[in-house]
Parts: sequence; structure tokens; C-alpha cells
Amino acid sequence: MLSYILRRILSTLPVMAIVALLVFSLLYIAPGDPAAVIAGDQASPDDVERIRQSLGLDRPFLIQFGSWVWHILHFDLGTSIFTNMPVSKMIAQRIEPTFSLMAITLVLTILVAVPLGVVAAWKAGSWIDRTIMAFAVFAFSLPVFVVGYVLAYVFALQFEWLPVQGYTPLSAGLLPWFQNLILPALALGSVYIALIARITRASMLEVLQQDYVRTARAKGLDQRSILFVHALKNAAVPIVTVIGIGIALLIGGAVVTESVFAIPGLGRLTIDAILRRDYPVIQGIVLLFSFLYVLVNLMVDVTYTLVDPRIRY
Repeated sequence: MLSYILRRILSTLPVMAIVALLVFSLLYIAPGDPAAVIAGDQASPDDVERIRQSLGLDRPFLIQFGSWVWHILHFDLGTSIFTNMPVSKMIAQRIEPTFSLMAITLVLTILVAVPLGVVAAWKAGSWIDRTIMAFAVFAFSLPVFVVGYVLAYVFALQFEWLPVQGYTPLSAGLLPWFQNLILPALALGSVYIALIARITRASMLEVLQQDYVRTARAKGLDQRSILFVHALKNAAVPIVTVIGIGIALLIGGAVVTESVFAIPGLGRLTIDAILRRDYPVIQGIVLLFSFLYVLVNLMVDVTYTLVDPRIRY
């Protein structure tokens, strides 16, 4: 098992190298001259050339990339063009709201979606199964911002049970922190819940038809033990896979959700940086999200070895 984990860790290094190259290339893929965009329409050629030199754009591509990677290895993501603040400091100031939102969404999604999928498979063909699957199709079809506005209108504006927008730091108290994030988490997790519930149902249906499940029923085991101990464990690999893939939904959806609920996280920072063409900030955030996604995939691969011993090779 240890050798498998080490091989998986080593295999992520080339991936991160390619990701770093693509992220750095954003400066060149973007249309137009970055220095001219930053300088503005009224800038003179000397102003544009001065900005190009300050950004290091007058040097060869490989030298720029090597210098950028060297600074990253020293935890230096560069300096914002507009705020003149270190990018790492700007990210550190915004990382708590985004990671809090993603963590609550992930936990809430797993706690809701997996039981729904298990019950739907157990009651396959019944009205319960059809209701759960209809909900999954409906939730999967709605954009995140539509769900967010509906939840905010109902629970924040009409009933006034929860705050309509903003973020309260965890240091200010667990309850205010949770109250500010529950509506965004429900909005962000709606598509995620639908996806995991459908995959869980499909995987459980296949497992419930196996001989060892019929043997467990013949031995008189209660239905809860059969579903959540024997069947769910053997159906876990596809479920774990889609949970890992769904992290990409959380990363992308966080940008929209934070805009709807005015959460000062990395999503809002990303939008502001794109509108300003603040390339160092964009590169730093994309690199962080890319590293997070690679790390999640590595954790998913390691989790495989825990739920299915046959993968330990």
C-alpha cells in the first residue's frame, strides 16, 4: 500500500509541472498585450514599455517561466499590479470564506446525497425512488445562481430566518459562521447532491443484485446492516470517484455563489482580478485551485485502497 501511495504522489509531480506551465501561459494566451491593457488607452508607448519591463515581459519566455517557478517554490506568488500587495497575502485574506463554504457544502452533500441514493436503490421502482430521482433531475437542471436567489428570497427575505448575504469569520462564533454559510452551501450543493445521489443509486442497484447480498438476507440480517455495511462498502468506489470529481463543481460554483451572497472569498477575488486584468492574482488563484484539485484526486486514489483492497498493488 505504501509503495502505491508513493507512486501516486510521484505521478502528480509531472501533472503539477504541466499545470504550472499552463497557468503561467495565461499571460500570453490572453488577447492583446498585457502591458498595453494594464497601461490603459491613454498611455504612451514609453509607459507601455516601462510596464512591460516591470513585469519582465521583455525577457525570453523560458527565463520568465523559470523565474516564476523559482519564486513559487519559495512561496512567492508575485505582487498584484493594482493593489501592490503580495498575491499570497491577498489569497490568505480570502481563503477562509471559500474553504469554509466548500467544507460545509461537501459535508452537507455527502450526508444528504448518499442516504438518498441508498434509499432510492432500496425502494427501486417505487414512488420513493421516482420522487428522489425527480428531485435529482430537477436540482441538476437548475443553475447555482437561480437556486441561490430563490433560497435567499424565501429564507432570508420572506421568513428572515437567515442572513441574506455576507460572511462572519469562524472566530466570531460557530453559530453566526454557520448561519451565514448554510444558504450558500445549499445553493452550491444542489447540483452536487443530485449527481452523487444518482451515482449512489446506480452503484447500489448493481451491488444489491449480487449473491452475497441475497445470502445476507437469507441469514436474517436486518435491512440497515445489509444496505449501509455490506452493500454500500462494496459500492463505494464509484461514489468516492464522483465525490472527488465533484470538487471541480465546488471550485467553479464557489465563484458564482460568492457573487450571489456577497461572500468575500477567492471567488470574488477571482472576478475582481479578471475584470482588472490583474494577471499575477489570476495566476496565483488558478494555481492554488489546480493544486487543490490534484491533491483531491490523490486523496481519492488513496481512499480506493481503503474501500477496495484489490487496488493495493
